[in-house]
Amino acid sequence: MQLAAAGFGTDVWWLILLKAVLIFAFCVVMTLFAIWWERKVVAWMQMRIGPKYTGPQGLLQSLADGVKLALKEDITVKGADKAVYIIAPIVAMVPAFMAFAVIPFGPEVSIFGHRTHLQLTDLPVAVLYILAVASVGIYGIVLAGWSSGSTYPLLGGLRSSAQMISYEIAMGLSFAAVFLYSGSMSTSEIVAAQQDTWYAILLPVSFIIYVVAMIGETNRAPFDLPEAEGELVGGFHTEYSSLKFALFFLAEYVNMVVVSSLATTLFLGGYLAPWPITAVWDGANSGWWPFLWYFLKVQAFIFVFIWLRGTLPRFRYDQFMKIGWKVLIPLSLVWLMLVATVRALKNEGYEQSRIVLWVAGGVVALLLLSILWDAVTPNKDAEAEEAAAKAAGPETFDPMAGGFPVPPMPGQQLPPVPRRNVRRPEPVGAPAAELPADRTEGEA
Repeated sequence: MQLAAAGFGTDVWWLILLKAVLIFAFCVVMTLFAIWWERKVVAWMQMRIGPKYTGPQGLLQSLADGVKLALKEDITVKGADKAVYIIAPIVAMVPAFMAFAVIPFGPEVSIFGHRTHLQLTDLPVAVLYILAVASVGIYGIVLAGWSSGSTYPLLGGLRSSAQMISYEIAMGLSFAAVFLYSGSMSTSEIVAAQQDTWYAILLPVSFIIYVVAMIGETNRAPFDLPEAEGELVGGFHTEYSSLKFALFFLAEYVNMVVVSSLATTLFLGGYLAPWPITAVWDGANSGWWPFLWYFLKVQAFIFVFIWLRGTLPRFRYDQFMKIGWKVLIPLSLVWLMLVATVRALKNEGYEQSRIVLWVAGGVVALLLLSILWDAVTPNKDAEAEEAAAKAAGPETFDPMAGGFPVPPMPGQQLPPVPRRNVRRPEPVGAPAAELPADRTEGEA
């Protein structure tokens, strides 16, 4: 069986059109299923029932919600830039579908007597194409927040753009290690290179960094800061309704499937069957069966999305940006240097044991240096907080000074809340308390 990229661009026109339609239908069906699956899993975690009346076990509830959204009144706010306001949901949705053009769903199969790959097309730089398309999708969110003519959607759009920049850098660096090992940026060739060992095992740090970054890229909990309803009402789509809002909803879930498919392709062997199955079944990677392995791996990632949403609280925005810039990006750079060093030493013919010893020694030396640096370097943040506490006591802090309530800064305290005496009722049968001499019974 040939797994490498070959034969792309030779299909007849109707077969290309058929595969494009099937990919579109797959994305829509996966969205309907993911919404139902999320509601059922979160209901199970919270000891609730979830949807169960519309269709068998509530399977048609997502379809009913889509029809309901389509029939709702389509409202356009007066202060909106109407052209951009209408185009923004389309800009957010279309790139999510375009990314599937280079995702391999399976090997070469026979469709109506024609041999073809279960993949629309492939490119020498297919992974970079996905990154570029995903970057365009963020413009839909930014434009939606700006064109609404409202403050809170604008803040949500700005948050989303900062979030994309922060986490896409770490995501791209995690891909670089895969490129070094596979020697290609083609998605089908990366899958073929994992026939012996998945890159999630060979490159565990890259895999973990990508999983964290993909959650941040899709604006999902606990990184759903652009849609933080406690701060921004509803986020960038606050002023949207009916089908326009449905397009944003569709784009979010299709993006979940895209990043899950990319994680499956780059780190979990794509459509290749896992080891226990291949050990007992030689035909596990032939025919239409590989599509089943791909589907199950994607569903496992979607379950992780749902699991995180049902268990973790939302991060503060400063914590979220700190994770991206101060943790993921430096860690990605150091890991990429280690991977490049190992590959260079292997190409020079060094023994595996010696390479592991050198790399482990370098990692231990870096950890010791970081611990020593923390021990001898004064904590400037703690000193600054202590100075601020001395400079601004609780009597100088007014939470309503700016016209709206703000929380206290480190070292500051809210003034005590004045309490009024509450008159408790006398117990039944107790003698009435005597009134003061200057008060009458009516005034009591």
